[in-house]
Amino acid sequence: MTIATTATAKAKIEKHQGSSAGLPNLEIPQFDRPKMEVPAAFRDLADKGIAQARDAYDRTKAAAEEATTLLKDTYTTAAKAATDYNLKVIENARTNTNTAFDYAHELIGVKSLSEFVQLSTAHAHRQFEVMSAQTKELTELAQKATTQIVEPLKTGVTRAFNSKSSPQ
Repeated sequence: MTIATTATAKAKIEKHQGSSAGLPNLEIPQFDRPKMEVPAAFRDLADKGIAQARDAYDRTKAAAEEATTLLKDTYTTAAKAATDYNLKVIENARTNTNTAFDYAHELIGVKSLSEFVQLSTAHAHRQFEVMSAQTKELTELAQKATTQIVEPLKTGVTRAFNSKSSPQ
């Protein structure tokens, strides 16, 4: 009996000390968990909370998609407007450069001081009119671009705020 008792005691010691390599046995004890029934009121409350969260997520997702589309369209409009404006500036620069070369060519043929003054005065008068017209065109182009860019943003933001303030 002592051999059996010694073998049993030795097995218990090894179980608590771990393997022969010296590592302890760290088993998590298993406890019986009590089985609880969740009351129906709590389940209903959780279901309502989940439904509200899904609804809020769906509305947020729709608003984000609408905002993304709005910004994409606005960016496209702004890029086109900037291109049109820059092309107009380049066209004006080309026109002004050609006018300056024409003026320089005319100056070469000047024979007197009075002819120089007359030519210079006429050139300055034409350039003032051309520059005024170019400035007016660029201003109108910039105003048109600004309106095309801002109006959809204004409408989108107004719609977003109106949908937030209306009762759901």
